[in-house]
Amino acid sequence: MIRVLIADDSAFMRKVLSDLFNSQNDFQVVGTANNGQDAVDKVKKFQPDVLTLDVIMPTMDGLSALAIIMEQCPLPVVMISSTTQKGTNETIRALALGAVDFVSKTGGAISKIDTIKDEILTKCRLAAKARAYRNVTSAASSKPLVYTPKPVEPPKMRTIEVRRRTGLVLGQKPTINRVPSTLPPKVLPPTGKKLVTIGTSTGGPQALQTVITRLPGNLPCGVVVVQHMPAGFTRSLADRLNSISEISVKEAENDEIIKAGQVYIAPGNFHLRIAPATATERKIVLSQEPPVGNHRPAVNVMFDSAAQFGKDLVSVIMTGMGCDGCEGMKKIKETGGYSIAQDESSCVVYGMPKAVVDAGLADEVRPLNKIAEAIVDAVRR
Repeated sequence: MIRVLIADDSAFMRKVLSDLFNSQNDFQVVGTANNGQDAVDKVKKFQPDVLTLDVIMPTMDGLSALAIIMEQCPLPVVMISSTTQKGTNETIRALALGAVDFVSKTGGAISKIDTIKDEILTKCRLAAKARAYRNVTSAASSKPLVYTPKPVEPPKMRTIEVRRRTGLVLGQKPTINRVPSTLPPKVLPPTGKKLVTIGTSTGGPQALQTVITRLPGNLPCGVVVVQHMPAGFTRSLADRLNSISEISVKEAENDEIIKAGQVYIAPGNFHLRIAPATATERKIVLSQEPPVGNHRPAVNVMFDSAAQFGKDLVSVIMTGMGCDGCEGMKKIKETGGYSIAQDESSCVVYGMPKAVVDAGLADEVRPLNKIAEAIVDAVRR
């Protein structure tokens, strides 16, 4: 039985949601709250399995309540958000604070509950299986890394011997001068610029904040991200990460050239592929082809397109439900790419990384707070 607490300032919404959950055999409503402070108090009192939390409430808003809850008594939280710009920004902040998922109100208010009731039930069932983490970040773990290129050893000087035979006397050894050879040292042909790809889903916004805010601004390659998220939210996610990161972050655009020191987040409702633009450049290609594995954008689509870059590719799979990214990672490994998976203990949902690890496709398995470091080390190689 999933014990749920409902927090919403609307008495109508509290009644509608209560009836919805109580109509299911696997849910039990343990209480309702009419503001953020009431939610904090009742979470401590009832210790529910899942909390549904409205964003805009009197006395204490949903974000303030969420911050306290995730610090003092963390549990899986599903936000109830409007699709207005203000609501979108606040939802992204909530996900960064540790909310597992969100449901968008239709038309700014849930008056048409029938259109979203299945989504509410599904997301709350999945949330009940998720891990919740205390929202505490040390200064050391949030400080951006510093990228320093791998030292390049100077080529060993190849020498030839020049024997001076002039002015020799009997029994005197010839003097030997060592001078550089005119033959150049052997150098392997360049393999091109590195590229980093990251795939994530449930718990991803918080994970991305942990990783991207630690990436150095002078990272000598681009980073492309697929986060399962509907249209309208990925731009707010990119803008928020850009405002708190040393590296630049933006929502990806079609035919955009991938630049070093830039993170590109796939827009919601668009697949993202990576394609060669010139002999030395790569570009982003967006499309609205059918969903893959019920996802658009899909991690498999991005990974599959990036596999062509072989040893220049560093791919990361992080927290998320299901196995999106595993098939694409197989192709990446076949072409010589490097893979990093988030470990089980730090995942909100250990689904996508588990699929990659169980398939033997992970070169490294790292906790969330070590993934940025692993990315920088892999790029430096």
